[in-house]
Amino acid sequence: MRILAVASEIYPFIKTGGLADVTGALPGALSREDIEVLTLVPGYPAILRGLESAEPAHAYHELFGGPARLLRSRAADLDLFILDAPHLYGRDGNPYLDARGRDWPDNAYRFAALARVGAAIAQGLLPGFVPQLVHAHDWQAGLTPAYLRLGSAPAVTSIVTIHNIAFQGLFPAEIYPRLGLPPAMMSMDGVEFHGKVGFLKAGLYFADAITAVSPTYAHEIQTPVLGMGLDGLLRARSAMLRGICNGIDTQIWNPAADPFLVKRYGVKTIKAKASNKAKLKELLGLSSDTDGPVFGVVSRLTEQKGMDLVAASVSDLVARGVQLAILGSGDRDLEAAFLEAALPHRGSVVAQIGYDEQLAHLIQGGSDALLVPSRFEPCGLTQLAALRYGTIPIVARVGGLADTVIDANEAALAARVATGIQFWPFARAEFLRAIERALAIWASKSNWHCLQRNAMRADVGWDRAARSYAQLFRSVAAIAQGSRSASIVT
Repeated sequence: MRILAVASEIYPFIKTGGLADVTGALPGALSREDIEVLTLVPGYPAILRGLESAEPAHAYHELFGGPARLLRSRAADLDLFILDAPHLYGRDGNPYLDARGRDWPDNAYRFAALARVGAAIAQGLLPGFVPQLVHAHDWQAGLTPAYLRLGSAPAVTSIVTIHNIAFQGLFPAEIYPRLGLPPAMMSMDGVEFHGKVGFLKAGLYFADAITAVSPTYAHEIQTPVLGMGLDGLLRARSAMLRGICNGIDTQIWNPAADPFLVKRYGVKTIKAKASNKAKLKELLGLSSDTDGPVFGVVSRLTEQKGMDLVAASVSDLVARGVQLAILGSGDRDLEAAFLEAALPHRGSVVAQIGYDEQLAHLIQGGSDALLVPSRFEPCGLTQLAALRYGTIPIVARVGGLADTVIDANEAALAARVATGIQFWPFARAEFLRAIERALAIWASKSNWHCLQRNAMRADVGWDRAARSYAQLFRSVAAIAQGSRSASIVT
């Protein structure tokens, strides 16, 4: 089976979040299910620099304001189509924001172009390449299913994956005439959303099926609280909505082979984790005079991630004998809050603002627990890495965190299946109760080591997700093909 994926970022070329990890890892996992994936991505400078070679596949004299080329390449074990349009993508840095953190003013046209070319490829633009299904990722590819409805030929089957429904691609209605879509589509039964053009809304309306990146998140986004205004549409299409948990690359995140660790380890050699803890404390300047636990944070510093809760609880954690190793960036107020909270707790709390790949791995390998108290979390990846490293995740019971971490309640501990600590509702008191539960287990080394071993044995790779996607792709394509055959006969 052949799939065309359409996405705005892809690891290892350009990444702002989990979307890139998914689009970079899923094709390889799907290949083991006999599914070939080619991914269409924008021609950002970072992507073009990462190509050893590329072949021209098609030329556009004019595409939303300038000429463009469609290139084809294989790089980093990925088959790629690259939309090389310098007037749209020839900008270093963040793919969505300028240097001052503001949306690029032409984002609507930048990603409409991506979707439009994706639809054209799917409908036979390139001789010899006709996919059976289009997999559109998030709002940036959301118009692809709408463009697929144009023309006299039957629409190619499409699936939209929601990575974070909080980001929807909403633009003023004035842009609509330039999109090349018929006037009738600018309606509630189309791309219109509260008087604006809704890219994600269009994808959810026109796609043959919808996925979210965890089963719990798929349920949550059908509620007014977390549906961000799209819950009614998702409830109406619930029969075509499915949640599939993401995985992580278990070769990159592997404590038995991680080059960033001072001592590698596995389930049977987990005592070697202590050497990484000692190195982490030495590197960050955490006191070595205590044998208490080190809790790590590797996160965007935002309220969505619950980092305001952590910042407000620093003194409470230190009072309970916890040391904190914090790595992240995000909201400037939260960055400042962590730096300020660390000042009176020198030797117990360190906050490093920014991102450092080596330190991220060492925090996973050297911490005893990882704090992931998100207000909402579509899937989450850091808790999956934590499980892999035997670093006990302490998480809010939301989205993918609820689906991937088994709470260490009394029954789960007795059955030896627990892998972490969950708390809910989202409140400081509940968060601190979760901390106290973790410390009670920590006090019993046998229970803690059992929890670590359970965590390290958890299935956090991509194979299970790939099987689910492959099953969904084939069933949706078969249903769509059957419907078209029936309509032809009629």
